[in-house]
Amino acid sequence: MNIRIAAGLISAGLMLSVGPAMAQARIEVHTDAPTHTIAPEIYGQFLEHVGTQPYGGIWVGENSDIPNTDGIRNDVFDALKALEVPVLRWPGGCFADLYHWRDGIGPQAERPLRVNMVWGGTPETNAFGTHEFFDFAERLGAKTYLNLNLGTGTAKEAADWLEYITAETGDRAADREENGRATPWKVDYLSIGNETWGCGGHFTAETYADLYSQYASFAKTAGDQPVRIISGAHDGNPEYADTILQHPYIDDLAEGISLHVYTLPTGDWSEKGSAIGFPEAEWASTMKRTLRMADVIADQKAIFEKHELPADEFGLYVDEWGMWVDQDEDTDPPALYQQGSIRDAIVAGLNLNIFHKNADVVKMTNIAQMVNVLQAMILTDGPEMVLTPTYHVFEMYKPFMGAEALDLDIQSPDYTYGDVTVPAISVSAARTAHGKTVLAIVNASAKDNHLVDASAFGASTATGRILQGETMDSHNTFDEPNRVHPVPYRTEGTEDDLILSAPARSVIVVTLE
Repeated sequence: MNIRIAAGLISAGLMLSVGPAMAQARIEVHTDAPTHTIAPEIYGQFLEHVGTQPYGGIWVGENSDIPNTDGIRNDVFDALKALEVPVLRWPGGCFADLYHWRDGIGPQAERPLRVNMVWGGTPETNAFGTHEFFDFAERLGAKTYLNLNLGTGTAKEAADWLEYITAETGDRAADREENGRATPWKVDYLSIGNETWGCGGHFTAETYADLYSQYASFAKTAGDQPVRIISGAHDGNPEYADTILQHPYIDDLAEGISLHVYTLPTGDWSEKGSAIGFPEAEWASTMKRTLRMADVIADQKAIFEKHELPADEFGLYVDEWGMWVDQDEDTDPPALYQQGSIRDAIVAGLNLNIFHKNADVVKMTNIAQMVNVLQAMILTDGPEMVLTPTYHVFEMYKPFMGAEALDLDIQSPDYTYGDVTVPAISVSAARTAHGKTVLAIVNASAKDNHLVDASAFGASTATGRILQGETMDSHNTFDEPNRVHPVPYRTEGTEDDLILSAPARSVIVVTLE
């Protein structure tokens, strides 16, 4: 059975009564198609030592005037707790390949001061180390994703670290207990290296595959073994992953491969574009570039099929994605601090909808990054904190975590600016464990309102929230923290006639009943 949803136009913000004949877009829900669970880990976060993350943004130390619990600032923790963060990746990123875990254990006063040579030569106090990370993740209720040091580390150093974290007996378990933790932690996910084609060592795929096999052979944990993730391709180089997967031992030593895909408004790494104050041309190009995610995932799926890797045994882990723009001029480089606007929220919604559609193979994603870095959930400045529009999208989308994605086909009205034309409407729908249908609508148009006809679901009400920006770069500030925030959204109709309005620059999540 196919269910059809139609999207039409709104004029001057007024609801229009439209019938199927007027519909500009049609969505088919293939109710007879197999469903796939949207892994909660698709909403994963990423914590790298960059700029004021973790120092200042998350970790302030127990003696800070900023209210904290065991050194973790309370306001940031409470906000992240509300997101129900499913998994947290640490310590990098590029930083992981210079991180030596022994620097970050033991009494704080005795930890060595290092230099973060990856990100601008800034001081690395090692105050936020193994104990701080695992305790933080445990308090959040998040699974742990550990990125091992392949670039400057050794297989023995990696094996020792995993023993320190997970062993119940032995000298390293005793060392861990002496440092304050008697009970072992669990490592849920494990990556060997990061961006091995770039900052992680500039390895050829063949060389990295050999090194991966060496490390993976000895990267053991006590108890349940982690999901082992290969450092895979970036969006423009699927051949790298293809070559790695030809290695004769990979099938026995890995359960997945990573993928990094960033959205640059201009597509030019030297002039990426502005976070705010940008022209509509950059809005349009941003939408076009972020929608490439679907094609990049399709390329990876084709590689998996080529190597006969079943999706229930081998997954795709998009462990870095999101907006990357030019850094604020008043920020010391390379802190990667950038303001987050409604444009970022639209990018988040579009990508989450793509991940839902590919839930059969996408097992986890980690937006880059969590606090004060790139497309962050939260920005801080000393004791001040503000939630970004992206934070609100993640909070609104929580009902999708663990739900069954419905198979959709969409024919959308176009959004056109200059030589860029993209679909204006993106939709994702899922069935929750409670039997409810949850629907997300993203209107990626910078200027055009639309209607969505949800009558085919047989529901008479749509209740939820909407996030909308008055302008293309609407954003929250420390002085105006609620300029962009979700507001209640409700539409009533009949089981035969339920029309939802989708204003320009908006993200909507509703439950249909």
